[in-house]
Amino acid sequence: MADRVVLHIGSMKSGTSFIQNVLGNNREALAQHGISFAGERWRDQVTAVQDLIAHGGPRQEPLDPAGPWLRLVDEINATPGTSVVSMEFLAPRVTAKIELVRDALEGDLQVVLTGRDLARNIAAMWLESVQNGSAVDWDAYLAAVRSEDRSQPVARNFWNHQGLAEIARRWADAVGEDHFTLMTVPQKGAPSSLLWERFAQVLHLDPQAFALDVRANPSIGLATAMTLQHLNALLEADGFTDDKYYDLLVKHLLTKRGLVARQGQEPRLGLDERWVMKRGAAEVAALRKQGHRVVGDLDELLPKPVPGVHPSQVSTQQQLEAAMEGLSRMVQIGVEREGRHRRRIARLRKGNR
Repeated sequence: MADRVVLHIGSMKSGTSFIQNVLGNNREALAQHGISFAGERWRDQVTAVQDLIAHGGPRQEPLDPAGPWLRLVDEINATPGTSVVSMEFLAPRVTAKIELVRDALEGDLQVVLTGRDLARNIAAMWLESVQNGSAVDWDAYLAAVRSEDRSQPVARNFWNHQGLAEIARRWADAVGEDHFTLMTVPQKGAPSSLLWERFAQVLHLDPQAFALDVRANPSIGLATAMTLQHLNALLEADGFTDDKYYDLLVKHLLTKRGLVARQGQEPRLGLDERWVMKRGAAEVAALRKQGHRVVGDLDELLPKPVPGVHPSQVSTQQQLEAAMEGLSRMVQIGVEREGRHRRRIARLRKGNR
């Protein structure tokens, strides 16, 4: 039986990919300290949480005992020592789902919420949204976030994932304050290892014992983001709705394995709005009042201006360069795939002679 379960619930864009990559790349070193990163691979955690989101709640089909979530739970409960789950889709869950998670896990449950300041996260969430198929431009996105109107999909999605005080209160109420920790993401300029050092503190580990040379998850430049947003608008107008293939072709092959390399060649998205600073300060004040255990410093969640430019300052030429590089990459991907397909057909024909 698990002695302890550390459940890292996000939030989104708070260094989660870095933490997940460090955990995944250091499985053997973690095992030497009696810690397992649940599942054979991190994708097992994603699939399990998606199963949890879709099943087991009011007006939902029950969870399948042989399904991904309960399989992962069984694995965790049967593993001695400490098991770690890190999945940012958990943060927005409603109380009924949190209680389901709490009651399913048998070890001492410790929930960790990582949070980053509002200014950086508004910019990061828009950049992420266009990589996920959104056709909403920056100004419309910013206005929706400011409105906090949960009837609007943009505002609802943003605040469900970034309303730190609300997320912290809901989880702490369900699991108990002794089982909840808020961990702040350092401001820009802090040592790159500091976030891991804080997470290692939660795990009661020496952070120096683990390799941090992991794959990064860099942000895209602004010209690329605007190009993707225009592409998404065209796809939307054409009735394209296949999220599976969009995720493969556009988000991963085109963007994360291609256009992200343009990061240093393009302007960065900036944000310096008085309402953002005021709203971020209110969020920090609410967290202080709630009195959660904090690793880091709540002052790190106070927004500062994000250096960069507004999309109106990005030239048509800069967008054209991003678009042409993207087109070039997709042609190369098509050629590689067509070559593999033709070689496979040739082998099959040869085998049938």
